[in-house]
Amino acid sequence: MRLTATRGELRKLTAVKQRVRPLYLRNVIRYAGLIGLTVAAIVSGAPTRAFADATLLIDADTGKILQAENAAYPWYPASTTKLMTAYVVLKKVKEGRLSLDTPFTVSAYALSQPPTKMGFKVGTTVTVDNALKMLMVKSANDMAVVLAEGVSGSVENFSTEMNATAARLGMTQTNFVNPHGLPADNHISSARDLAMMARAIFKDIPEYDYYWHLPGIKFGRRIVRNYNKLIDLYPGADGMKTGFVCASGFNLVASATRDNRRLIAVVLGAPSSAVRAYKAAKMLEQGFKGDKLSWLMPSLGTVDQLKPIVAEPPNLREEMCGPKRKRPAAEDEEVDMSSAGENGEPGSPLAFMLSSLHGTVKASQVLAGAVASLPPVEVFIGAFKPKTAQAAEAQESQLAGGRPKKAKGKAKAKTKTAAAATGDKSTDAKPEAAAKADAAKTDATKPDAAKPAAKPAAAKTAAAKPEAKTDAAKPAKPAAVAAPATAPKAQ
Repeated sequence: MRLTATRGELRKLTAVKQRVRPLYLRNVIRYAGLIGLTVAAIVSGAPTRAFADATLLIDADTGKILQAENAAYPWYPASTTKLMTAYVVLKKVKEGRLSLDTPFTVSAYALSQPPTKMGFKVGTTVTVDNALKMLMVKSANDMAVVLAEGVSGSVENFSTEMNATAARLGMTQTNFVNPHGLPADNHISSARDLAMMARAIFKDIPEYDYYWHLPGIKFGRRIVRNYNKLIDLYPGADGMKTGFVCASGFNLVASATRDNRRLIAVVLGAPSSAVRAYKAAKMLEQGFKGDKLSWLMPSLGTVDQLKPIVAEPPNLREEMCGPKRKRPAAEDEEVDMSSAGENGEPGSPLAFMLSSLHGTVKASQVLAGAVASLPPVEVFIGAFKPKTAQAAEAQESQLAGGRPKKAKGKAKAKTKTAAAATGDKSTDAKPEAAAKADAAKTDATKPDAAKPAAKPAAAKTAAAKPEAKTDAAKPAKPAAVAAPATAPKAQ
């Protein structure tokens, strides 16, 4: 075997080396630059692309950052605002300044809020407990106003309390103008601040964890499942709140616990409800399993150490609700997930995506979920729970548009059969019914087992619209509008 090379062969090898080496060095420099840019973007929180979202994953106990992208960039929080609304209310309950049984009254301004909402008539009374359940599951904007007015006398006063609480928690990028998150000037937060708020909620009021992972609510014949689909589909999910307006995109603050370790994931600006759920689940899964390459990345510190970015929040209205989108995003997309297959049925695209995250968990376990089998929690108006299913259904007369008419005789039976055949859920797209304040008294606590009736005919609401408050000097109170077909316009 010849172990030496001729001069001609050496010249060829040298030529190849001269051609390959610069290419190799360029690739090394290129990849190093990409890594540097990625690290810089993570640390600074600056958006890395024109249509960006913001994501953050932290350990709830330590506040340690596990993943972050654009986390310190200002964002419109939308209905994730309601976490602070519930936090302020429950802190007062814990301190003894308020009771969960305290009744609050629905005002004309509360009823004037755009959907999603319960739609109770003016003068209807709702306890703090029931209002909170409707707030967290239905994301009811009218219940946010009922709580704000009941606790502080007005939306403006309650917003002041919200901001004082945010300042105490170190949420330096946050300013609340209202208790529900509908578009308003200067109503801003960030993934950083929302994660800090979620962490404070778990730390300060652990006795009320129940409210963050309710599977659904039942009012009369109507049932609404939690908009946070991870509650039904992701093992260990135990919170917290979704949100959407055109300007913000689809937002989610999610939490899950495994082996006594709780993680908090924040997704802001996702293009759909299915994407935000999947992104949150993916982050949580990576956090629980650990990243084998994490030693290559520098420590990201704790959530409170993220340096806030001073900038205007991105406005995603064109992408979310503009004419270029085939199906404009809307608030009711959080209820009707038919196009995304996000109704929680086995075989839906979201369920399939979530099942792919679990290497050691059977797909059937993921699809069934740890909470999906739990019944919805019964809610009612007035001070006492109705004794019978009939009494609960009678509370629907407190809807602002009047009580839906029931089908009679054979027509009623056909309606039920058709609903069963199509899988129709009467509560998925319309505001929930209300109830009579003098409902029958009882101490019963178990939800009624009766099956909800078929979807009633839509009630006409135009005749019952209250006069809206439109004082331009009060940005917290946007002008009342009829229930829009899509999400309210972002400012």
